[in-house]
Amino acid sequence: MADEGDRQTSVWPLPKFYFSVQLGDDQEAKFQEVSGLESETKPIEYRHGNSPIFYPIKMPGLGKVGNVTMKKGLFTRDSKFWDWYSVIKMNTIVRRTVVISLLDENGAPTMVWTLHNAWPVKVTGTDLKSEGNEVAVESIELAYETLDVSAT
Repeated sequence: MADEGDRQTSVWPLPKFYFSVQLGDDQEAKFQEVSGLESETKPIEYRHGNSPIFYPIKMPGLGKVGNVTMKKGLFTRDSKFWDWYSVIKMNTIVRRTVVISLLDENGAPTMVWTLHNAWPVKVTGTDLKSEGNEVAVESIELAYETLDVSAT
């Protein structure tokens, strides 16, 4: 079985716990969770008037992407999410390209999601409990225009 090494890497699904996120120009951020990487195409139903078939033809319409939510631990003197969110005033938005990479065991990207023209629509601080012992976690929700997915 000389081909066993290649077969093992192509048979098993990728683990999802080792990933990196780039927020704009070489600004890497460490996240606990990334969710909402989705894209869909709305179908357009059409039937021309003299069609002998009484069912519409379905054609691809406009594409739609959802918002991406990212969660991370809250650190001392780390307010980059709130700083980015606070510059949204009267149609002035700082848009960034966000690159999310799923990494292999050597740290090389295997799947890459690129969010174009992303900007924060919601920043959520942590909940506070005097009786709790959990880590403080904040989240940011990003809207974006287009999504590119590539497998390397």
